[in-house]
Amino acid sequence: MPLIETRDLWKTYVMGDEEIHALKGVSIAIDRGEYVAIMGPSGSGKSTLMNLIGCLDTPSKGTYLLNGKEVSQMNDNELARIRNEEIGFVFQTFNLLPRATALHNVELPLVYAGITKRDRLDRAKGALDKVELTHRMSHRPNELSGGQRQRVAIARALVNNPSILLADEPTGNLDSKTGIEIMALFARLHAAGNTIIVVTHEADIAAYAHRVISIRDGQVEKDYRQEPHLPQVPQTATDAPQVQG
Repeated sequence: MPLIETRDLWKTYVMGDEEIHALKGVSIAIDRGEYVAIMGPSGSGKSTLMNLIGCLDTPSKGTYLLNGKEVSQMNDNELARIRNEEIGFVFQTFNLLPRATALHNVELPLVYAGITKRDRLDRAKGALDKVELTHRMSHRPNELSGGQRQRVAIARALVNNPSILLADEPTGNLDSKTGIEIMALFARLHAAGNTIIVVTHEADIAAYAHRVISIRDGQVEKDYRQEPHLPQVPQTATDAPQVQG
């Protein structure tokens, strides 16, 4: 059974007298453990598809099954639980609380989930360890580089052990070297068993994925598997990967 399955998914917006079809009958299936890039130019519908997969929006027509369950039949509490526990979101703009430390930023989803303080701290530290940032856990976002802030955001997305890591243009605000470091981190997280979906308009970012779903004019233009490009990041003995499953 696919982890994600969409069947004839449509999303239509009404703008005055005009109907805008952002998605036109998208049918895809993504299995657990896949690393997929959803790629397309601005206005192609890829962000709309991401919002539907992330349960941030509802389709106008069609079916979305997550873990075999139809999302349209879930109530608000079930949807909130899925957004908090099943899907880890990583955004281009990091979305960190400026006055909170890296550790507290990572801890936040666990606060909403009602986890005890001791468990929260242990799990937040574990998530920061996965992104190799335990040495910066007491720093606030303005004391961190762009790449470090994105690592904090990724740790926050991982802290609930979600089924899916959903990243929207995760390197969009980073320089090219830092972008490669973040994509190297995604490669290690995927190797550790995480399901990763990256939404991007950049072919060189999509090249790191094992599968590319190309969206154009609200439809799947191409869906193919590829040999992923492996990020080449110079490593020293102190920053070798420490990812655990």
